[in-house]
Amino acid sequence: MPAKLDVVVIGGGQAGLATAYFLRRAGLDYLVLDNQSAPGGAWQHTWDSLHLFSPSQWSSLPGWQMPVTHDTYPSRNEVIDYLARYEERYHIPVRRPVHVKSVSRVQGGLLVSTDRGEWIARAVVSATGTWSAPYVPDYPGREIFSGRQMHSAQYRNPDDLRGQNVLVVGGGNSGAQILAEISTVCDATWVTPQEPVFLPDDVDGRVLFERATARWQALRDRHTTTAPVGGLGDIVMVASVREARARGVLHAMHPFSHFDADGVVWSDGTHSRVDVVIWCTGFRPALKHLDPLQICDANGLPRTDGTHARDEGRLWLVGYGEWCGAASATLIGVMRGAREAAHGIAQYLRPIQPSNASAS
Repeated sequence: MPAKLDVVVIGGGQAGLATAYFLRRAGLDYLVLDNQSAPGGAWQHTWDSLHLFSPSQWSSLPGWQMPVTHDTYPSRNEVIDYLARYEERYHIPVRRPVHVKSVSRVQGGLLVSTDRGEWIARAVVSATGTWSAPYVPDYPGREIFSGRQMHSAQYRNPDDLRGQNVLVVGGGNSGAQILAEISTVCDATWVTPQEPVFLPDDVDGRVLFERATARWQALRDRHTTTAPVGGLGDIVMVASVREARARGVLHAMHPFSHFDADGVVWSDGTHSRVDVVIWCTGFRPALKHLDPLQICDANGLPRTDGTHARDEGRLWLVGYGEWCGAASATLIGVMRGAREAAHGIAQYLRPIQPSNASAS
């Protein structure tokens, strides 16, 4: 028989841990199911040299600040270590590896079906993130290109790219950082749909979070007609990107027309031979486990009020990006959504009872 709980949190990365922190404070009976074999969430799968672009005090989950690191910006390994210690510090009940197959409606709650058993929860938090759902645009001719294609989710280091012609497609921080790294060992070309926006050298990722928050607040204000310009896609001039600029390689080209068998054709008809394409084109929310609920729209997203699903009152979604909370896919930004979700769940599970005076 399925075990019964107040709350099941699906996903043990930063969003799941932040939500667990607030569920713990609310005194709810909860369990976190994580499909990874070890703590750290998606950070375990990022490229080797990745660093955050905000200092540790601006990259922390609720309750405990990330320890100050040797470098100004924490490395991926330091983030993984912090998440593992955070989980241990707050005694968060995580079961792993557990692959959640589906969430469906049953009498008494939502049935969470996995490869390690079933649970019935009065409320479910989906915090599966986006890393397992990389997005690659349907570029003309991509299917006939005979070279190697990878997404930034699969990139680790430039060792096997040495001496090759590599196309980096995508204009955000991942595109800039990967271009900076691989351009030291290969002939790299950077393609972006719009001209990249570079932040001043003395500005780090804190300003991106502040802009995202200000834009979120402005859009919620019905009297405001414009939102602040800029956001999480602006490029932070970390050391590797500054060094690439000094070498004269930090310049982008407008998108090519189409692929052919051994490269790409540009809008003026010229051809470039390409051995490898690295798609730095972002991710989509990993929500296939919610298919049985049939609550996603044509864009594949559930309609939400903040983090609460409109069409399934027992479901909350945390950490997927702007559509369920400003900057919610970042370490510091996820706190707001996690707190909102835990508060909403506590209210749903423990509704305020009217006092005797008001009842009479």
